[in-house]
Amino acid sequence: MGAEYRHELKYEINAADRIAIRQRLQAVARPDTHAVNGKYLIRSLYFDDPKDTALREKIDGLDNREKFRMRYYNHDTGLIHLEKKCKLHGLCRKYSVCMTADEAQAIVDGSIDWMKDCDRALIRELYTKMKNCGLKPKTIVDYIREPFIFDPGNVRVTIDYDIRTGLNSTDFLNPDCMMIPTPDSPIILEVKWDEFLPDIIRDAVGLKGRREGAFSKYAACRMYD
Repeated sequence: MGAEYRHELKYEINAADRIAIRQRLQAVARPDTHAVNGKYLIRSLYFDDPKDTALREKIDGLDNREKFRMRYYNHDTGLIHLEKKCKLHGLCRKYSVCMTADEAQAIVDGSIDWMKDCDRALIRELYTKMKNCGLKPKTIVDYIREPFIFDPGNVRVTIDYDIRTGLNSTDFLNPDCMMIPTPDSPIILEVKWDEFLPDIIRDAVGLKGRREGAFSKYAACRMYD
């Protein structure tokens, strides 16, 4: 399943910013229904090829790029998503399909022959790129997310922090695999919307002295390679 291309802004903020923005958003937006006490834990497993193409394209700011990842929330491996995120001319688009824990573990283990006949097109696409481009699981990324929804404009604002890396581990389904904090422990504010960003949200996330950035959790978690 894929949505239309959406606008996306990212800012690296500090702890005081996080508190202020959270308070403003709580007054005008609603929390994501999947959040528990206003937040949830995300675990992702990112894919890359032997040349680290996804990593290098992100660092170089390439205008047209894509990356694959598997993801689940709050340690619940009963619902896992395979996602492909595309970036084009500053806009983003995400394709996503559900998969089982057994399917995810098979991919981690390199048992991928079943993928070529799968009824989900995104899994077949990943299979092709694993076979032809050498794409494979690269590293685990954990973080806590505080999500907010504002229906006009289909706006989603997230505050991500406590970002941790699995180093080169791909033990995706193991809740006890070793994870360590990324350098400087950044806090990332992300704002996504469709056609327009309402002023009430623009004001709520407005930060003097903070410039838009292109922070990548995946790139930050590859710092130890």
